Amino acid sequence: MMKSPGGSIYPYPYKGGEIHCLKYGSKYKNEAALFTVMQQEEAFILEMNRKLKIWVDLYHTTITARVLTELVTHLRNLEDRIERVSFVGVSGIDRWRLKRQLKQSGIQLITSFYADPEEAKTWLVTER
Repeated sequence: MMKSPGGSIYPYPYKGGEIHCLKYGSKYKNEAALFTVMQQEEAFILEMNRKLKIWVDLYHTTITARVLTELVTHLRNLEDRIERVSFVGVSGIDRWRLKRQLKQSGIQLITSFYADPEEAKTWLVTER
């Protein structure tokens, strides 16, 4: 096992499956720190050359228009490496904004939104 640039164990075993956490939470208004971790994680994931089940932790990170744009670009760049993605810690209005921008970008991802990280992780490893 190894750790990703964001500090997550990779791969993270969970309930008989494997997931990857993008720890983008607790960045508050520090967009530079967030974007740095996003770039590092993107390079890390692209090196893996496999599809991943990803949960994105956004607790305590302010979702500005710029953050939203960068996040959608990030997901577009990783689209071929994502099997499904779950977002945690996103407010109702930010969830709507993110869904809208994802749809407008043409990204075809299976997504979900949860308040509880355990529910998000369980959804990722549950076959549908």
